[in-house]
Amino acid sequence: MNLNDWLNNNTYHHSAFSDLKELVQLKQDAGLSISLCIPTLNEERTIGKEVVIFRSELMHRHPLIDEFAVIDSGSQDRTLEVASSFGADTYLSSEILPEEGFKRGKGENLWKAIHQLKGDIIVYIDADIKNIHPRFVYGLVGPLITRPEVSYVKAFYDRPLAFSNSVRPSGGGRVTEILTRPLFSLFFPELTAIIQPLSGEYAVRRNVLESIPFPVGYGVETSHLLDVYRKFGMEAFAQTDLDQRVHRNQDTRSLGKMSFGIMQTFIKRLRNFGTIHFDGEMDTVLRQFQARNDTYETVESDIPEYERPPMITIPAYRKSRGMPPLPKKRGKHGEEEKRTKR
Repeated sequence: MNLNDWLNNNTYHHSAFSDLKELVQLKQDAGLSISLCIPTLNEERTIGKEVVIFRSELMHRHPLIDEFAVIDSGSQDRTLEVASSFGADTYLSSEILPEEGFKRGKGENLWKAIHQLKGDIIVYIDADIKNIHPRFVYGLVGPLITRPEVSYVKAFYDRPLAFSNSVRPSGGGRVTEILTRPLFSLFFPELTAIIQPLSGEYAVRRNVLESIPFPVGYGVETSHLLDVYRKFGMEAFAQTDLDQRVHRNQDTRSLGKMSFGIMQTFIKRLRNFGTIHFDGEMDTVLRQFQARNDTYETVESDIPEYERPPMITIPAYRKSRGMPPLPKKRGKHGEEEKRTKR
């Protein structure tokens, strides 16, 4: 597919879907249900406003959202209390599919949302957005409602960075421009058409989400794009301009950790796709440095990119969706292999 053709045909502005009465009617005519998930960890300052706006505008005034849940990684602040007080359904990630264990990370929350929520479409919105608006949802679900062939819609926006009480205009997306886009340009040029591949806001059809693995850490958005592209092609994607997103700034060291996790996920995909040959295991320790007076110290961070398997392979999920059990695997000598839980 020609990159410019894809951009012209699959890139939208949120205003194209701002007639919410019409959009709700189209959703109902298509027989679709929509679930909204906000993954959280210590977001008490912004979660209340998000819950109020989405529930009032997109559930009560216009019934675009059928289900709204906050899924939390174990916040130490009042995130869940605030979200619940304003009417959101709240869940601890550790209590969803407990037999599968718990891994701390945003990707874990996103993965478990597939089991917990019931919608044909699941919308993921980050919890730290200071300028939250209903367009963050209707702009993403619009292409899915109006175009059955589209399965995965990413957000893009201008990203001014908030510093104390002021806002400094910036293109944002530093990891995208320094790491992800160069990697896509080298190995998957078509994916460079996705303007902000690491954006935390996207809407996806259930049949796509349940069929792909989920890194629990920083690599989840990158893995989604690579796996969906590999499985369904560029025709499955669309993207929507949401104008502007104001959020917290992260320091360079934090961006280094993010890049390290993304790189692990990317290399693993290249190896799985047969693009590169790589023997052995990758080191999961990132080494950074800090100066203390005249002494330089190594700061080591263990950042393993553990991955959850496709949800459709999980017995409890298949049972909840009325699917038959998967055939049991057999070993070399015909005996049934026991499923290993991690």
